[in-house]
Amino acid sequence: MKRSIENLNERFKDFSLEEGLRNLRASGFSRIKFSSSLGQEDQVLTHVIFTNNLPIVIFTLDTGRLFEESYDLLDRTITRYAKPIEVYLPNEKVLRQFVTKHGPNSFYRSIENRKRCCQIRKTNVLEEVLRNADLWITGLRSDQSQTRQNLKLFQWDSHLKITKFNPLLNWSLADVETYLKEHSIPQNDLHNKGYLSIGCAPCTRAIKPGEDIRAGRWWWENSKKECGLHLRG
Repeated sequence: MKRSIENLNERFKDFSLEEGLRNLRASGFSRIKFSSSLGQEDQVLTHVIFTNNLPIVIFTLDTGRLFEESYDLLDRTITRYAKPIEVYLPNEKVLRQFVTKHGPNSFYRSIENRKRCCQIRKTNVLEEVLRNADLWITGLRSDQSQTRQNLKLFQWDSHLKITKFNPLLNWSLADVETYLKEHSIPQNDLHNKGYLSIGCAPCTRAIKPGEDIRAGRWWWENSKKECGLHLRG
C-alpha cells in the first residue's frame, strides 16, 4: 500500500484540480465518495464534481446542531446544480442516550464530553458512510492548521482502511476565495461575518483579526481544534 500511495502522489503532483478528479477512476478507484462540510473548500470541489458530471458521490453529515445558514447553503447548492447531496444523521438511539445522560451542552464541560459528542454526531456516521468506498475525498488544505501541514495528496487511513485524497492540499485561502468568486459558487453567509471554519453552531464562533483560521472552533478549550475525522493516520 505504501508504494501504491507513493506512486499516486508522484503521478498526481502536477495535475490541476479537475485533472486530478478526472483521473481517479483510471487509477483504479471505482467507489469514490466526497465528504462535504459545506465549507468554502468543499464548495469548490462540489462545483467541479457536479459541473463535470464526475462519478463521485457527495455526502454531508447533519449533526443536528448546524447553523441555519448551513442548512440554507445546502438547499441553495442542491438547487443550483440540480444534483443530489446525500445527507446522513447520527444514530438516534445512541445520541438520545448521550444527551439524556449528559445534557445537550455537555461538550462545554470537558474535552472528553466534546470528543464523545463529535464521535456520535460525526465520526461514527462517517465510518458507516465510507464502509463501502475505496476512496475518500476531502477539502483539507495544508495551511488550515498546524495539524494539517504534513498532509500528502494521497494518504492511507489505517483506521478506516481507505485511501484518502486531498486535492486542494496546496491551495491557499486566497486561491479558494478567488475560485469561488470567479465561478459564482454558493457560500455560507457566515463567511462574511468572520466565520472561516464553520462546524456546529454551539462550537463555532467568529474569529478575530490575526487569529488562526480554526481559532473559532471549540474556542473554550486548548486542543488541536479537530473533531477526530482527520487526525487518524
